[in-house]
Amino acid sequence: MKTVIQILLAISIVLLAYFCIMSIVTPIRFAEEKAKREIVIIDRLVDIRKAEVEYRDQKGKYTDNIDELIKFLKSAKKKTVLKEGSLTDKQLEAGLTEVAATKIVRRGNMQEIITNGLQGFRRDTAYVNLIESIFPNKYTAETIDQINVIPFTENQKFEVKVNNDYTNNNGIKIPLFEASVLYSVYLKDLNHQEVINKIDIQTKLAKFPGLKVGSVDEPNNNAGNWE
Repeated sequence: MKTVIQILLAISIVLLAYFCIMSIVTPIRFAEEKAKREIVIIDRLVDIRKAEVEYRDQKGKYTDNIDELIKFLKSAKKKTVLKEGSLTDKQLEAGLTEVAATKIVRRGNMQEIITNGLQGFRRDTAYVNLIESIFPNKYTAETIDQINVIPFTENQKFEVKVNNDYTNNNGIKIPLFEASVLYSVYLKDLNHQEVINKIDIQTKLAKFPGLKVGSVDEPNNNAGNWE
């Protein structure tokens, strides 16, 4: 009987030690994995922000239709200015501006170009593929569809909302957008209690329980809630 008690006591001590260790290790592991995932997810949210801003700049509004956004990215062009040379302080002090210098060069009068010292000055407008312009060496027309896929999930999509009717106190209409993902989505396969605890903390602080960029409630310069 005494031996049985000793064995049970030893097992209890081992179990107690195990649970004490896990109570320390589990939150640390959770925090490390959460941080690792959020680096990747934040990068994807920033990409969505870039895409939405380009859409707004060309269309005058945001879109919550991701298929439409991706179609736009694949077909749209972006205006760029190719620059060679720059104006010297002396030229600027003489009243020569970029616009005036560009006009002189475009007229093609070599005497005028030489007189103004613009032999190496060039400003040309070109239109390049939008994807190549804003996502160089990152996406192609074949891979851009992945922009709305949430990393570390089974191809789940970010939630995108827009408010193109927001009007500020001065009566100016300002289009708004937000893209978000909940903790419960991208941390789903991690320790359940740790996820619940994280959601509870954010809820009590009246903060979004996940990652979000932009806001459809008020202008925030399209900031992310991690910034």
